[in-house]
Amino acid sequence: QVQLVESGGGLLQAGGSLRLSCAASGSTFSINAMGWYRQPPTKQTPGKQRELVAAISSGGRTDYGDSVKGRFTISRDNAKNTVYLQMNSLKPEDTAVYYCNAVIDPDYPEYDYWGQGTQVTVSS
Repeated sequence: QVQLVESGGGLLQAGGSLRLSCAASGSTFSINAMGWYRQPPTKQTPGKQRELVAAISSGGRTDYGDSVKGRFTISRDNAKNTVYLQMNSLKPEDTAVYYCNAVIDPDYPEYDYWGQGTQVTVSS
């Protein structure tokens, strides 16, 4: 079992910066990759699925969603079992609940672990 605890969400104005943290505990040795996904408000984007924000492999390879490239940076501290998401130049459309994700086996997403989510609200 893996437990994920996110922190760092909040309310801020467009153009600001925020850093999210996700601390993993439990069977962290089984974690392959970690990442962040987000779910925008249903009212503004009905039917929109949770989307990838950024991911980082155990070897440090990163991947970003197109809408955040150049603005967000994901990093990982393996000693602390923590993954970070530095978000700069935030826009109102970045408003969402951000979820931390831990991948055990990429071929079996049903084995993924998820955090409880942290709200990020960006005002214009």
